[in-house]
Amino acid sequence: MINYTEKIPNNVDLGRDRVLQRALEHWQPAYMGWWYDMGPNESHNYEVYLRTAISVEPDGWAQFDYVKMPDYRWGIFLQPRDEKREVNFGAHKGQPAWQEVPGEYRSTLRRIIVTQGDTEPASVEQQRMLGASCPSMYDLRNIFQVNVEEGRHLWAMVYLLHRYFGRDGREEAESLLARRSGDADNPRILGAFNEPTPDWLAFYMFTFFTDRDGKFQLCALAESGFDPLSRTCRFMLTEEAHHMFVGETGVGRIIQRTCEVMKEHKLDDPSDVRALGVIDLQTIQKYLNFHYSVTLDLYGSDVSSNAANYFTNGLKGRFRETKLEDDHVLSEAEYPVYEVVDEKIVAKKVPALTALNERLRDDYIDEIADGVARWQRVIDTAGIPFRFTLPHKGFHREIGNFAGHFITPEGEVLSEEAWKKRESEWLPTLKDHAFVQSLMTGRVVEPGKFANWIAPPARGVNNQPLNFEYVRFN
Repeated sequence: MINYTEKIPNNVDLGRDRVLQRALEHWQPAYMGWWYDMGPNESHNYEVYLRTAISVEPDGWAQFDYVKMPDYRWGIFLQPRDEKREVNFGAHKGQPAWQEVPGEYRSTLRRIIVTQGDTEPASVEQQRMLGASCPSMYDLRNIFQVNVEEGRHLWAMVYLLHRYFGRDGREEAESLLARRSGDADNPRILGAFNEPTPDWLAFYMFTFFTDRDGKFQLCALAESGFDPLSRTCRFMLTEEAHHMFVGETGVGRIIQRTCEVMKEHKLDDPSDVRALGVIDLQTIQKYLNFHYSVTLDLYGSDVSSNAANYFTNGLKGRFRETKLEDDHVLSEAEYPVYEVVDEKIVAKKVPALTALNERLRDDYIDEIADGVARWQRVIDTAGIPFRFTLPHKGFHREIGNFAGHFITPEGEVLSEEAWKKRESEWLPTLKDHAFVQSLMTGRVVEPGKFANWIAPPARGVNNQPLNFEYVRFN
């Protein structure tokens, strides 16, 4: 028998729920098999200075200590229940929030939970080989923290499947461990989670761009009228913030180091910058373009009847739904979307209910722009005349109104032939990837040391010094 208080910290009374116990007793060994096969490569005996959640209280959700990752205590936590909480939007607005799955929405809710849950193990699989080329012990510890928390987020979704969806939920939980990122026969559900993450610049971009999509999706699900899903997502958001911090500061530190070298040696030609073993700003812009555009596709079609149904049925709200000043029903409201007409990008108004994916994408873009502006300040402070830009939302898109069109980062519609001629200006080429990977042929793990292509962070983890032994290689 599993000791549920010790092995699986939780606030869902797991020790008393015999049905859930049996389901998790069956699932946990399969999860551990997946972790050993697809978790961080060759890391199982390392002692890592990790943050573990043991409760939802302020002093309990971030306990730091050394732990071997296979021994990490993947817990199940929901934010405390608000007895007075109501459904805040859609046709059920004003009704008490649901504590059990409404029968008419059972299959839809299950699909929402499975799709969210599938992203969590996928990102672990995408990142599993990066430890071999880490730029510092600090960064190695950070990717391991991201990995174990993605694993905990999988547990969070699997708890909902096991607790509320019976046999169907158990089968879906098993399928979450059977799919593999990038597998030709059994890939992960969403496209961005089948892309390789071959180097640390890609990892930082992924955690900045794609984990931020995770934040916005979780925020929308945290508005759900199905209260256990809402409460689960609210707690997950406390951990998601760290993943985005790793991404934003990681890219920022690469930019800082590049600017230091450019300024010291008075360089501006990308080839000269590369020759000194740092990543030129033009290549960073290409990575930005790729990860941004791939992540925009995760929001789905600009006009979506599914999104409208999720909202009307009270299953998935908008970003910060309760803070928005409208009727929260949207039966009469409109929202602009964009499409290509006669080789021009034009706006048109559509019912706001059908444009909820686009609304969430636009909220995301606003926050992304703020992060890119912070990267830009590093360049401006160094006095280097280079500007990062976010490409047009139609650039390099494969889902929605822009799919099948060839749109430049500036928003110009081209023929396929004309776009292909310039693609290498905008997206990383095989040579670009090879160069970035050439900088990452070995790992830097001496405490306090950092690879030449990245600057140290401003501070260590949990107020520890930068030369702290974040990982013990036993």
